[in-house]
Amino acid sequence: MGIYRSDIADLRKNIKENIGQKIIIKESPGKRSKPQEKSAIIENVYNSYFRVKFEDVDRVGSYNYTDLFTRSVEVSMYNGATYEPLVQPQLEIKKPKAQEAITTAQNS
Repeated sequence: MGIYRSDIADLRKNIKENIGQKIIIKESPGKRSKPQEKSAIIENVYNSYFRVKFEDVDRVGSYNYTDLFTRSVEVSMYNGATYEPLVQPQLEIKKPKAQEAITTAQNS
């Protein structure tokens, strides 16, 4: 399958409802680098991305919603006591047709 517009719309709505909320963003700058965690506040939401203001440094960053679905960026929201991962819909992975035929034959 893939990422549907409704999934992105739901995620955008969830983030929009939490503008001003503290979050932790975990991202990997490269394949061999350790993931970096940064503390930020959700600043604004747009059609294809959202913007955050980092707390440690005086700068802003932006992230695509698709980055969250592909897990290249992970976001945890502060609920008042702890940080909880932002829940995203699970993407269905389509099996190749040859694999489906083998599975169907084995189950028969």
